[in-house]
Amino acid sequence: ICFIICNFGSDYLCAFPSTAPPTVRIIHSGHACNVEEERHTERVYTIREGETLELTCLVTGHPRPQIRWTKTAGSISDRFQDSSVFNETLHISKILRTQGGRYYCKAENGLGSPAIKSIRVDVYYLDDPVVTVHQSTGEAKEQFYYEKTVFLRCVANSNPPVRYSWHRGREVLTQGSDKGVEIYEPFFTQLQGETKILKLKNLRPQDYANYSCIASVRNVCGIPDRSVIFQLTDKTASPLIKLLVEDPIVVNPGQTVSLVCITTAGEPPPILTWVSSNDSLPQRSVVKGGTLTLPAISSEEAGVYSCVASNNVGNPAKKSTTIVVRALKKGRFWITPDPYHNDDNIQIGREVKISCQVEATPPEELIFSWLKNGRALRSSERMVITQTDPDISPGTTNLDIIDLKFTDFGTYTCVAALKGGGIPEISIDVNISSTTVPPSLTVPRGKSPLVAREGETVELECLVSGKPKPIILWSRADKEAPMPDGSMQMESYDGVLRIVNVSREMTGSYRCQTSQYNGFNVKPREAVVELIVQYPPTVEPVHTEVRQGLGRPVVMTCRVLRAHPSRVLRFEWLLSNRLLHAGAFDPLKDETEYTIRSLNREGWGEYTCNVINEAGAGKCTFQVTGKAYAPEFYYDTYSPLWQNRPRVYGFKLQWTQMNPSAVDRIVAYRLGIRQMGLQRWWEQEIPVEGNIGKGELMTHNLTELIKPESYEVRLTPITRFGEGDSTVRIVTYSGRSLPFHCSFEEEPICMFTQDKNDDFDWTRHSAATRDTKYTPNTGPSADRTGSKQGFYMYIETSRPRKEGDQARLVSPLFNVAPKNPYGITNPPAYCFGFFYHMYGKHIGSLNALLKQKGQMTSEAPVWSLSGNQGDRWKQAKVSIHPTSSFQVVLEGVRGPGIEGDIAIDDITLEEGECRDPPPSA
Repeated sequence: ICFIICNFGSDYLCAFPSTAPPTVRIIHSGHACNVEEERHTERVYTIREGETLELTCLVTGHPRPQIRWTKTAGSISDRFQDSSVFNETLHISKILRTQGGRYYCKAENGLGSPAIKSIRVDVYYLDDPVVTVHQSTGEAKEQFYYEKTVFLRCVANSNPPVRYSWHRGREVLTQGSDKGVEIYEPFFTQLQGETKILKLKNLRPQDYANYSCIASVRNVCGIPDRSVIFQLTDKTASPLIKLLVEDPIVVNPGQTVSLVCITTAGEPPPILTWVSSNDSLPQRSVVKGGTLTLPAISSEEAGVYSCVASNNVGNPAKKSTTIVVRALKKGRFWITPDPYHNDDNIQIGREVKISCQVEATPPEELIFSWLKNGRALRSSERMVITQTDPDISPGTTNLDIIDLKFTDFGTYTCVAALKGGGIPEISIDVNISSTTVPPSLTVPRGKSPLVAREGETVELECLVSGKPKPIILWSRADKEAPMPDGSMQMESYDGVLRIVNVSREMTGSYRCQTSQYNGFNVKPREAVVELIVQYPPTVEPVHTEVRQGLGRPVVMTCRVLRAHPSRVLRFEWLLSNRLLHAGAFDPLKDETEYTIRSLNREGWGEYTCNVINEAGAGKCTFQVTGKAYAPEFYYDTYSPLWQNRPRVYGFKLQWTQMNPSAVDRIVAYRLGIRQMGLQRWWEQEIPVEGNIGKGELMTHNLTELIKPESYEVRLTPITRFGEGDSTVRIVTYSGRSLPFHCSFEEEPICMFTQDKNDDFDWTRHSAATRDTKYTPNTGPSADRTGSKQGFYMYIETSRPRKEGDQARLVSPLFNVAPKNPYGITNPPAYCFGFFYHMYGKHIGSLNALLKQKGQMTSEAPVWSLSGNQGDRWKQAKVSIHPTSSFQVVLEGVRGPGIEGDIAIDDITLEEGECRDPPPSA
C-alpha cells in the first residue's frame, strides 16, 4: 500500500495519477410537465408546446470529455433533422411539436468507449377542434317522406389523444341519452382520439340547435380544454359557387387579369380562397373577397387558378379556370436536301425542304406566312406550304421546293404570328443559293490536345464551315458527365466552348457536334478536342506543428498525393526563407524527408518544403517549437470549494499536463486569476519539482476568493523554450443554486447523502421494481405523480429494524450570500417543501431538521409529524431562516411494528417565505 502525504495548504504541487473514461447522465430543468421511467430503460420528458426545453448533460472523466447533442425522430427522413449541439446544455425556446423525439448526449475523451445517454421528449399540445357536417337524404320505398340524417364530425390535433364530449345547447349528449342521437368513432379510425362523430337520425325539430364539441386532454401539462360551436338550422347547406369568367382566359403579357368568384349557396356563409397550380399565388397578386387580381401578368404566372369555398358542411366547392398568356419564342429553321437521294447537298432539279419552328402559346392561334425576297409566297404545285402534325413536331411549318431551279435561289422568310395580335412577330430568314452547302467540322491545328493550368480560362474551339452555319453542341466524349454549367450539353453559336476557372476534374475529351437547327437536317458532323489540365502537386501535411525538446532529433516528411504532370518534380527545404537542401524528386518515391539530428535553439522556427512541377509548387509547412502543450483542468474534484471565513472561500484547482514529455521539462506554471467583470489579472509562478508523469493530477489551492464572485483562471506551463499553451476555466462560487428540486429520479439522488451516525439508511425505490415480498398495508403504490416507474425515498421498517431506530437523509450544502458586505443582519427566508406518504398502523415519526456549519441548530425539528396519515401523498412546507451555509435533514423514526414504511418525494427549496403552506404539522 502506498501512502501519499500532500500539504494542501502549501503553494507547491501535489500530483496523483488520474485519467478516466467519460460517464454521462442527463438532468432536466425548463418547463417539464412530468419525467418518468418507461419500461425501466427509457426516460420520458413531457413538455407543453411553446415552453422551454432545457436538458443538461452532466459528465465526468479526464481529460474533460467533449459533449455532443443529437436528435433522432421516428422516420428515416427525419433521422438527424436538428443540428448537433456541442455544449453541455441543450436549450430550445418555444418548443414545437415537430421537435419531439429522442435526444442523445454523447461524451468522449479518447479513453474507452464514448458514454451515451438518451431521453425521449414528448411534446404535448391541443389544437382548436374543427366540426364538419355531412348530410344524407334517403327515400323510403312506397312512402311519401324523406329521412334526413346529419353527421357532425369533430376533429382536433393533439398529443396525448383527445377525449371528446358533445353538447346540444346546455344538454350533455351521451350514447343512449337520446334515441335520435348516436355517438361513435368510425371503424376506419387509426389512432385513438382521432375523431368522434355525432349522428342525428331522422332529423327532428329539436335537433336544430347549437352543438358544441369539447376536446380535452384532461388538463395534462395544464393544457385547457378547447371547444367549437356549430349552429345547425333548417337552412344548413354545403357551399355552391360560380366563376364570372371564361375558361380559358387568353391574355397578352402585361395585362391585368381579374377573376371573380361568388357564392350561390351555403349556410353558414362559406369562406372563399384562391389557389394556383403553380404551388402558390403570384407575389404581386391581390385577393379581396372573392376577387383575385393579377396585375401585369407574365408568362411565368400562367396556369390553372381555382376558387375554393368551404363552410365545413359537406365537401368544399371548387371551380377552376385556366389563364393562358400569349407568347412566341425560340424561332429556328433547318434545311433538308432531297430525302430520296443519298446526297447532303442542294442540287438543281431535286427537291429541297425548308422547315421553320417556333414555340407558341396558345398553339392553336399560331399562323405562318412565307416570303421570297420580301414578297408574299403562296402554296403552288412546285412551292408546297404545309404545317406539320402538332403531335409530331408542334409549331412547325414546311416549304417544299419541287424540282429546284436557278430562279428559285433567293432569301426565304418564315413569319410566325398569333391570331389575336399584340405579340411581336418572329421572322426567320433562310438563304438558298449555289453557296448553300452542308456543314463540316474541324479542330484548328494546335488546339488539341489543349494544355491549361488549373484556374485559367480556356477556350475549346471547333471550326465550322458551310452555309448557313448551324448551332454547335458540346458534350463530354469520354464519359457520361455534366458540362461545366451543370447541363449535359451546351450550345455555341461560334463553335467555341469557353470554360472559366478550369479545374483538374475537367480533364478529358470533349465532343463538338452540329445540330440540325439553323443548318442542314443531315447526319451530324462531329470532332473531338482533348483537354489536359495541369495542376501543382498536392502534398501533405499542409501545416503541422512539431513540438520537441532541445538535443532531440526531428524528422519532417513531405508526401506528394497527386500532381500533373507528375514527372520532373523538384523539392527544396527552407527555414525562414533560408535554403537548407534542394534536389530532384526520386521517381520511385512519393515523399522527401529532412532530419535534424540534434535540435538546438537556432533550429526552432518554420520549415517549408516546396515540391515543384511545371504548373507550380505544393507547400508543406512544419512549425518546430519547444512550447509545452496546454494543461487540462480536472473538473471531477470531490468538494473542491471550502469556506473557513464568512466573506471568502477557497477552491482546490486540479489539472493534468497534456503530453508532458513531448518537450523539455516543465519547470513552473504561471497562474493568472482575475475577478469576472474586472480587467486586472493577478499572476504568480508555481514551481514544479522533478518530471511530470503522464496523467499525474496536480493541485494548487486558490484562497481569499470573495463570495459570491466568480473568477477566470489561466494556467500556462513554462519550459526552457519559454511559455507554452495556456488553458482557461471559470471558478464559480457554487452554493447550491435555487430554486432546488429533487424527485430522486437519478441514482445520485441530487447529492443527498446518508448520515453516518444514524441507525439505518433511506432507500431509493419505485413501485415497478418493488420486491414481491414487500410488506402489505404500508408504503406507497406509486411515486408522488402517480407513476409506478417514478422513484421516491422510503424507510424499510421490517426486521431487523426495531422501534426508535433513526434514518437521516442529508441535503447538499446551500450557501447564504449576505446582502451587505459586513455580514448577515436580517437572516434570509427560504421555503422548504416536500411530499410525504405515511400509511400503516405502525407509523412512527418524520422530522425535518436544520443543520448549520455542520451542526444541528437545535434538537427541536423545524417540522414533525407522527402516526398513520392514510394511503395518499401529502405536501409539507415550512419556512426556515438560516444565518450561514446550511443543510436540511429528513429523519425517519421507526414505529412499533413492520407496517410503518415512511416515504418522501419531490423535495424543493426556494427563496422567500412559504406562500399558502399546508396546515402545519
